[in-house]
Parts: sequence; C-alpha cells; structure tokens
Amino acid sequence: MATQVIRPALVAALGALALGFAACGDGDQKTQNDEDFEFSVLSGGFESTYRPMPSETVLFTNATILTGTGERIDNGSLLIRDGRIEAVGNDIEAPDDAEVVDADGKWLTPGIIDTHSHLGVYPSPGVWAHADGNEIVSANTAHVWAEHGLWPQDPGFIRALEGGVTTALILPGSANIFGGRGVTIKNVPGRTAQDMKFPGAPHALKMACGENPKRVYGQGRNSQPYTRMGNKAFVRAGFEDGKEYLKRWEDYKRKQANGEDAEAPKRDLALETIAGVLNGEILLHNHCYRADEMRHRLDIAEEYGFHITAFHHAVESYKIADLLAENNVCSAMWSDWWGFKLEAWDGIRENIPLVEAAGACAVLHSDSAQDIQRLNQEAAKTMAAANRAGMDVSREQAIRWITLNAASILGIDEVTGSLEPGKNADVVLWDGDPFSVYTRTQRVYIDGARLYDRDDPERHPELDFTLGLFEGDK
Repeated sequence: MATQVIRPALVAALGALALGFAACGDGDQKTQNDEDFEFSVLSGGFESTYRPMPSETVLFTNATILTGTGERIDNGSLLIRDGRIEAVGNDIEAPDDAEVVDADGKWLTPGIIDTHSHLGVYPSPGVWAHADGNEIVSANTAHVWAEHGLWPQDPGFIRALEGGVTTALILPGSANIFGGRGVTIKNVPGRTAQDMKFPGAPHALKMACGENPKRVYGQGRNSQPYTRMGNKAFVRAGFEDGKEYLKRWEDYKRKQANGEDAEAPKRDLALETIAGVLNGEILLHNHCYRADEMRHRLDIAEEYGFHITAFHHAVESYKIADLLAENNVCSAMWSDWWGFKLEAWDGIRENIPLVEAAGACAVLHSDSAQDIQRLNQEAAKTMAAANRAGMDVSREQAIRWITLNAASILGIDEVTGSLEPGKNADVVLWDGDPFSVYTRTQRVYIDGARLYDRDDPERHPELDFTLGLFEGDK
C-alpha cells in the first residue's frame, strides 16, 4: 500500500543541491517579470524511509465508535482494508477476506496522537549518555533537528503504543529560545528515526519563552539573554535575520532570472529554519506558559508576518482564549499540571475546555514518558473537571483533543486523526469506555497493520534493546 503524501510542496526535494534551494509553487513557470519568488528552505535529505507493515482486512461490528469528528455511533461497524478506513457506520457487509471482530461492549477510536513528546531524545534509561534533547550551547539552535538525536530503541515507544498512541511529535527540549526542528513519527519499530518518520508531515520549529531559557542562560552564560525583555528582543532579532536571509535569496534568484551574474548566498542552517517559518513551510510550536508572554509572541508574529501553529503547555491559555481564536492559534495543554514553577502557578483543570468554548483549537499533550501511556485517562480527567464546573463536555468532544485536533496542529489531519473513509487506518480497539480508568487497549492498528494485540503474545512488540531484559517477568 502506497503511503499518501501530505502537502507535497512542503517536502519537495531541493532541485539544486549546490544552492540548497529550489523554486516551489503552483506549477506555473516563473518569469523575470514576476515580483515575487517562492523558495523551499527544506533540505532534500533525511527523507522518510517508513514502509507500512502488512495491513489486514478487518470488519468490526457492534462497537461504540467515537469517530473523532464529534460523532458517536452506537452498535457501529468499521471496515479497514488496504491500510485505509473503507467504511464506517451501521450494518456494513463483510468482504469475503475480512476478519470479523464482534466488538460488543468494546469501543473504537482513532489512534491517539501526542503533539509534545521527548521519547527517543530523552529516552529510558534516563542517563546522560541518552540525553540528546537540548543543545544548550546557544539560545539560538534553530539549526539542530530532533530526529538526528532520536534513539529508535527507546522502550517508551512500545509502552506508548500499548496505550494507543499511533503518532507523536518528537521535539527538542525547551532550554533554547530557538530550539530546533521537531519530527512527526509513526509509532512503529524502526532501525532509524527515518524508518519512523511520518511521510510528508511538515517540519516543526520548537521555540520557548519564560523561565526555561532564563534559567539556562540567565547567569551571563555565553552572553545570552538574561531577562524576558532580552528573550523577546532575541526573538525579534532572529526573525529580522531570517527576513533578510530570504531577501538575499530572492535578490539572487531575481538576478539569475534576468540573466545577470550573481553569486549564491552562503547557506545558513539556523536562518534556513527561521526562514521556513516566515514563508509558511515550517510549523511553529512555541513552549509558553503565561498569557502575557503568549500575547507578546502573537504581536511578534504579526510584526514579521508568520503564524504560530500552537502554544505548548500554555497553562494560562484560558485567560486569552478569545485572542487565540481570533489568531487561529491552537493550545496544546496538560490536564492538571500546575504550580511546579511560578509561571505554572495559574494553571486550572478547566483550561482545555475553556479554550475550546471560546472557539479556539484545544489539544491535550503529554510532555511525559509516563503520561503518554494514558492520554485517554488524562482527557477523562479534563472532561470530568469541566463537567463538575457545569460545562457539559461529552466524550465525542474530549476524544478530539487527542486525535483530530492533535493531527491538525501537526499538519496531518487530511490523512489521520479521525475514523473517516479514505484516511489511514490508525485505529484503537478498547475493551470498554476509553474514558474509564479500568479500560485497556485491546488492539492498536497503524496503517491497517495490527501492531499490538493484548490477546496475542506474538503481537507484543519488543525492541533489540529490551529483548531478554524482562524474561523473569514472563
């Protein structure tokens, strides 16, 4: 089964490797009379080598289905074939080659998507030798990529799979103001990070504000910014440099088009990433807790003409939920983490539903090797807090926080995140209500391949690193 490519313009290989840039656009030939030139700042290297595992044809019947689109289907049926969702509804006829699974008493949901994880870059065992999530040599490390430090043998990937997680955004840490590129992965065993890399998923830039960069660089370390004032000035200067970097390439391309002699500008990997945010090729994910700092970042985004895809952690998003909605910016949040540092002091359990009630995009993330194993329960905690406050949040709403909304901020919602015909068959079968603490995953499918089955020991995946380590427990 050929894996569908998402937004191919975002991942087009460079046409001229020596220059590091190539024109990308709507297919029309550019002429020397055009005032604007479109450039791809995405490297043509490090492409995904993911290959789907053999898919199955399965018809689930009599299930309670949460589609991720806000719909619930009781006594529903779901057919997966050739790695895709073929049909969802009631009374679907079984193909001759289908396994028919009576899911009476069980629930089906889309695969869970974690939009903020450090698996692989801060893996277990959590020792210095494995700590590759923060390149703290400078407040601007936009040139580094999380996938170049990701260890695919991290046992946390398998534990997350057992919790129903099929996709995750692996990010650098938050020491740096410009932290580097994240990578969206399919939660499958792989020899390399590229074997796990979600084909066609947009690149992501991780940025941070607040206490983390203050703590790391706040003692005059390498003459980096010390205060929030300095951090914001540093951000503006970075985008100013990125803007100038794009202009140099535009001027060079224009001269080429006019037949003039021109020398290509020197490639700068950090500015290349920032330029990718400016021209919309790279999604911006910003670690930020306080409402005032998020507003400042929105102002900077307006000043330089870029878009913030999502604020992460964002414990004070409820204070500016209307502004987030107006600016089409999502918030990726926890269920109830608060108070562990001063900028997290005003966290409330109703943060996620209040953001959603304001018309903004709300997402629940983990930022934890433990919580990623039970994001369904984290969503249940948030739903319960909202309902205690009289907000009447349903299961149909809550499942979106960890499925379709999450897919949206990763730029992959066209192919995953909901149970709709034509989408990838990323599916979880639960042995009961997924919002119950007593419920466990029964089966987990990725692209229609059954990666995990609680009842089948042959489908309890292990990694080379873990083989033989836990024999005494079996």
